[in-house]
Amino acid sequence: MADITLGWPDLVGFIGVAFLLSSYAALQFGKIDADAPLYSILNALAALMILFSLIFSFNAASFVIEFFWLIISLIGLVRSLRKKGNTPD
Repeated sequence: MADITLGWPDLVGFIGVAFLLSSYAALQFGKIDADAPLYSILNALAALMILFSLIFSFNAASFVIEFFWLIISLIGLVRSLRKKGNTPD
């Protein structure tokens, strides 16, 4: 059986996975709105943390999906903040 050693980059990646799963679960359970900036922020942080872990243990497919997850999350954040700024009080 292979010896599995996890380091601090793995911990950062696992925290990113926790952010990703938590934000998606909160969305599905109606605890957060997809248009809320927090949703996009959590997704962007998750992607960044997972990308960071991939620097130390590279996987091309994972890198590609997390890169685009980050870009899409940042676009969503900008749209959310613009929408929030245009909402009359």
